[in-house]
Amino acid sequence: MLTLFDYLPSQNAWKVRQLLQHLQRPYRTVEVSIFEGDGQQADYLRISPTGTVPAIRLEDGRALAESNAILMYLAEGTPYLPDDAFGRGKVCQWLSFEQERVESVIGALRHWTLTGKLARRAPAIVEAKRAAALRTLAILERELAERSFLAGERYTIADIAVFAYGSRADEAGFPLDGYPAIRGWIGRVRAQAGHLATMHPYDVDPHSSGELP
Repeated sequence: MLTLFDYLPSQNAWKVRQLLQHLQRPYRTVEVSIFEGDGQQADYLRISPTGTVPAIRLEDGRALAESNAILMYLAEGTPYLPDDAFGRGKVCQWLSFEQERVESVIGALRHWTLTGKLARRAPAIVEAKRAAALRTLAILERELAERSFLAGERYTIADIAVFAYGSRADEAGFPLDGYPAIRGWIGRVRAQAGHLATMHPYDVDPHSSGELP
């Protein structure tokens, strides 16, 4: 059985849980206490070189880390990844966008806000991320005004990836009231069969307010 190395408050880990839910694929979970240093243990670093979650271990012992790489692997041969080269390329385009412009900006600000770390961060860094987040939301609003889903008219892992943190922008300090196209897309994603609505707050982990080792 596939093993998922998970940290419940992580929206990166949520992406993988969501796809596994869509696929109705059974798996076992190993929770990794990131803020207690479990990610930096030698045995886990052999699974995830950066010590981050999520990661998976296949039945044959092979391991794969990084949420979007895992999505690509698990979605192979399923409706959640196009089978033509251009369609796959568009999905990859949005997976790259998610890592560079959503997770690293909106995701970071959300994490700092919800764990009380925002005041510890340099004001210049916070303002740079806020400005970048506004640019990200403007791009998403423009693109989603033209089609139902990010990579076309079909729901794919691109939508799962961007939804993970993009749909939580309000928790990063960016209410989505002024973004009707984004809000419409969020509704369409939530309407998908098997949508995993459960999200876990950081306060389930008493160590999350600390810094990573």
